[in-house]
Amino acid sequence: MSREAWPGEPFPLGPIWDGEGTNFSLFSEHAEGVELCLFDGDGAEERIRVVDHTAHNWHVYLPGVGPGQRYAYRVYGPYAPTQGHRFNPAKLLIDPYAKAIDGTVDWDAANALPYTPPDDEVTDDADLEPDDEDSAPAIPKCVVVDPSFDWQDDRPPRIPWTDTVIYETHVKGLTKRFPGLPEELQGTYAGLASDEVVGYLKDLGVTAVELLPVHHIADESFLHEHGLTNYWGYSTIGYLAPHSPYAASKDPGGNLKEFKGMVKALHRAGLEVFLDVVYNHTAEGNHLGPMLSFKGVDNSSYYRLSPEDPHFYMDFTGTGNTLNAVSPAVLRLIMDSLRYFVLECHVDGFRFDLASTLARQFYDVDRLSTFFDTIHQDPVLSQVKLIAEPWDVGPGGYQVGNFPVLWSEWNGMYRDTMRDFWRGQASVADFASRFTGSSDLYGDDGRRPFASVNFITAHDGFTLHDLVTYNDKHNEANHEDNRDGTDDNRSWNHGVEGETDDADIVKLRSRQKRNHLTTLLLSQGVPMLLGGDEMCRTQQGNNNGWCQDSELSWYDWDVRDDCTEQRDFTRRLIALRRAEPVFRRERFLAGEQSAPGLPDVWWFRLDGRRMTRRDWENHEHRWLGAFFNGDDTGMRDRHGQPITGSSFLLLFNAHHEDAVFKLPAARFGARWDVELTTAAPWIQPGAESYRARGDCYVTSRSITVLRRTT
Repeated sequence: MSREAWPGEPFPLGPIWDGEGTNFSLFSEHAEGVELCLFDGDGAEERIRVVDHTAHNWHVYLPGVGPGQRYAYRVYGPYAPTQGHRFNPAKLLIDPYAKAIDGTVDWDAANALPYTPPDDEVTDDADLEPDDEDSAPAIPKCVVVDPSFDWQDDRPPRIPWTDTVIYETHVKGLTKRFPGLPEELQGTYAGLASDEVVGYLKDLGVTAVELLPVHHIADESFLHEHGLTNYWGYSTIGYLAPHSPYAASKDPGGNLKEFKGMVKALHRAGLEVFLDVVYNHTAEGNHLGPMLSFKGVDNSSYYRLSPEDPHFYMDFTGTGNTLNAVSPAVLRLIMDSLRYFVLECHVDGFRFDLASTLARQFYDVDRLSTFFDTIHQDPVLSQVKLIAEPWDVGPGGYQVGNFPVLWSEWNGMYRDTMRDFWRGQASVADFASRFTGSSDLYGDDGRRPFASVNFITAHDGFTLHDLVTYNDKHNEANHEDNRDGTDDNRSWNHGVEGETDDADIVKLRSRQKRNHLTTLLLSQGVPMLLGGDEMCRTQQGNNNGWCQDSELSWYDWDVRDDCTEQRDFTRRLIALRRAEPVFRRERFLAGEQSAPGLPDVWWFRLDGRRMTRRDWENHEHRWLGAFFNGDDTGMRDRHGQPITGSSFLLLFNAHHEDAVFKLPAARFGARWDVELTTAAPWIQPGAESYRARGDCYVTSRSITVLRRTT
């Protein structure tokens, strides 16, 4: 029996169920024919020829087809790799606009390569002849979804940038071993939405979770050969579909509802949700990689091909391919994906992986590129939080400080400077610049301190515990002979590589972790805490856990007593930041005198006198004091009234010997109480007091924070 099929509509792209049937639309500029393939529960395939195409969109409407229907495509056209075309109808293709994708690639089931792999060594021309093996058994199927969801009174928290504290985490890693979670919720969106996990995040004090990629992921075939998976998820194959293995629900399309439920639960607790998105490349690799979707739908439209030889891809990402964000169709896909997750899934912001790639208008990175123009004029996307990873691996790709207004950036210079300072290899001048928001990077083009997303550690690299425990990476578990991962760790093991029972080293490492946390959470800008750093999470020296979906990456909640102390200290720091506006200013510090006769910031030496140019230029100095004026925050409330708070002295000692700071003159404050010290985290606020021009003892490699009381 032949199925009834109507012409349908070219827009919107993807599958749209209207209650009576589903409209399917697929973009392909260079295709010569398209088949829509429907699959039943047993995997039997039914092919429907798509006849109509408008504006390069191939469209058909199928009455009676609705939510739960599995489908994919086969696309016909020339297989001519040297001309940039790789059409092969033997290879089943995932819809780029699928809202749900069921399952993962089964590399053992069929050949997902568009060519027949050679028996001997693979060469650059191995892909010139097409393969005719049907890849359907290997390819996950798309699913038609019911978009309805009861959001109730859900509203975006809209937390100001100045109040934002980001917790970078992984859906599975955070929840896989979370205490008290039922097994069926471990590692899932539903687990992250649970009262237990949401309560933990709320109690910690963070305001936003930044989730490693949740767009549907496809593992690389070579990982499968080693029994590994792409845990981080920077291997996207579906930009509108939440990754289905992270769903507790096994119903087709249930992952979408579960994802929305997670966002709803986090919003109810006042937490924002940011997604780490990978619009710079896909999971299909280079010209020898598999054919899963884009490569077979329209290779020359979706990817940036070499202008000299379109057989090969331009690679600004280190993954083998680069999405062609210059193409209107690809730019539309990116924008449709972003809008979908904001409007339909209520996401609050995005962190753009290798964002410099998206700004390469032709070859060079261009801050005025079409991508930025499109984002900035969009009434939806211009109002959410936008964070760039401001680099890629191509020439001129390192663009820290060069993204336009509306964008915040991962500040890699902040990370490097703070790591160096606490191991005695950065100047106090560089430290002060980064601590106060990096005005040299963001202060000359209309941006504010919150343009700097500050971080000491992130998913890529050592955890905080490993940063003070290892000098070198230990990535043997990745099966690349420890060649992968950066060698530029700027870490310090404090005398012993790895874990040790030496009490003095353990004590110093703990203090150094508190130094990093205090520096991060009291700096101007937006702090980003790597999930688990608050409780000494370790990856045993692996600084590139991208393929470690194992206990090496999952958070271990059975922490030692000293790590419980670290978690409490982190909570205390976040609460201090939240309570005191002087640590989260809206504008850059100027160091100039203002009412009531004191500067907004004033830097001083061990003797309590003002830092001179000679002092700033002395690269041997490892001590620095700072006065932060709580009476002059430069901030106003919604009624236009000045926002004020306490004033603080911060005493930094990165030297290997103890130091004695003489406090500044009485005009800055007559009495100062200890707020906290990283040398003795158990000391409570007000337990010790000092007078103006009095001596304050600061332990080696530690920070003391004093609050003005009179």
